[in-house]
Amino acid sequence: MKFEVVLENEILRLLPLKLIHFEELYTIASDKEIWEQHPQNDRWKREVFEIYFNSAIESNSAFLIVTQNNNQIIGCTRYYEFNEIEKSIAIGYTFLAKKFWGGFINSSLKKLMINYAFGFVNKIYFHVGAQNIRSQKAIEKLGALLIKTEVTPLLGKPDKINLIYCLNNSKI
Repeated sequence: MKFEVVLENEILRLLPLKLIHFEELYTIASDKEIWEQHPQNDRWKREVFEIYFNSAIESNSAFLIVTQNNNQIIGCTRYYEFNEIEKSIAIGYTFLAKKFWGGFINSSLKKLMINYAFGFVNKIYFHVGAQNIRSQKAIEKLGALLIKTEVTPLLGKPDKINLIYCLNNSKI
């Protein structure tokens, strides 16, 4: 599966994430409300966001989300946990500027990523924080099914609880 690609539809363009995108993305990510339901709810802090951003760059599978109509940067997303043997991948680490919540942007984004991924895999996973009701509802609208709960211990913080959703190729 190639990640150094540009994915686009009539609404969005996903560009491979580059170091030069940090400041513009951090301007969006510095909004506390974006992270309030996220297990790492202090990601609005620059030093915490830098860890997220650097991890995204190192993954070589992260994308800058840009609107087609006015070329506005509105967030970031990525693929991760590509499993060639199982023919699966995960989609996540997504955040959007608040003004793009609750409409068609997130579903358009996910469908774009799902359609591309299903050219290579049969299963797509989504890991959603147990407190992140907004993301849970969005993933369920795509037809993904809750398959399990995972508990991840975090050093010096409460355990992170994720709900694991799966979308099979036959769903789209």
